Amino acid sequence: MKDKKKPRMIFSDIDGTFLTPESKVSPRTAKALHAVLGQGIPFALVSARMPEAIYPITDQLGVTIPIVSYSGAYVLTEDEQLLFSETMVPEPTHRLLDVLESEYADAVVNYYAGRHWYVRDRENERVQTEIRITSAQPIEGNFSERLEAGERPNKILLMAEPALCERAEKDLAARFPEFHVVRSAPFLLEIMDKSVSKATGIDVLLKHYGILREDALSFGDNYNDLEMLEATGTSVAMGNAPDGVKKAATCVTAPNTEDGIWKYLKDNHIIDA
Repeated sequence: MKDKKKPRMIFSDIDGTFLTPESKVSPRTAKALHAVLGQGIPFALVSARMPEAIYPITDQLGVTIPIVSYSGAYVLTEDEQLLFSETMVPEPTHRLLDVLESEYADAVVNYYAGRHWYVRDRENERVQTEIRITSAQPIEGNFSERLEAGERPNKILLMAEPALCERAEKDLAARFPEFHVVRSAPFLLEIMDKSVSKATGIDVLLKHYGILREDALSFGDNYNDLEMLEATGTSVAMGNAPDGVKKAATCVTAPNTEDGIWKYLKDNHIIDA
């Protein structure tokens, strides 16, 4: 931001940033969002989540705002108009699915295409945990059949123990240079087209609104937020972020347990209280 002016647009990660550790929106965060929107400043949620896992949050808050889903691969306006969708190339995706089935049997694989979430087993414990956290509803299906039918994924997600996720991140990134492979949590591994990052989605929305990167502000808490933090003129790391993320940001605010978004916006006179 130039000359400490108010931002013209604000972007926020969801889990670990906009939400508390209990996956709730704190009263102060909700108040901050409404105060920003009341000034006519667009506010977008940016997440690895699918749209159906973001809209329950905005519905609860009674707001309609733009969203960046699948870590930048799927962008929707405040009225749910699709602005951008980047999917994974079929041939390497077929190979990836084969590798996951043969070498990563202990991982739970999720196939996200547009506004559909496909799983092999709805009753799997990790799938049920995701349903409880996000309110999104999966469909049981065969991933290769979906791909062959032309329903290309925006994202493939692995759920596994942290050690397996760490190993898979290094292994799959080396074997599949066509894809962007990154952990969004110790037990979650996101796989998307190589061109995709949260910065991709931010650029789509900034162009849509006619706003420059330097006039935007972003909040994040994890390594998959780094591109987003680098894509805005001012970037704020949450107090609960790893040191590497804090070093990459313009400044650091309080953790998500202490209303970090609200505190930053208040302390910098972007909102009154």
